[in-house]
Amino acid sequence: SVKPSYPVLAKQMKVQGSVILQALIGKDGMIQDLQVLSGPAILSAAAREAVKQWHFKPYYQGGQAVESEAKITVNFTISTF
Repeated sequence: SVKPSYPVLAKQMKVQGSVILQALIGKDGMIQDLQVLSGPAILSAAAREAVKQWHFKPYYQGGQAVESEAKITVNFTISTF
């Protein structure tokens, strides 16, 4: 999975938090649709861009790959090191 890049402005403003996304995962394991449910607006674009590139194992029902939905939480924390 691709890690989101922390937006520079958000880092400068010390904005941290979680972005919660709702994903529709296709039969091929690729994301078909992605909606931001909650989280700081300044972080949501970076979270979406990273998660759009993720690949999932297809969900099988009765031996057939089917579309599935998942809630994904992307956490942004500023390292103090």
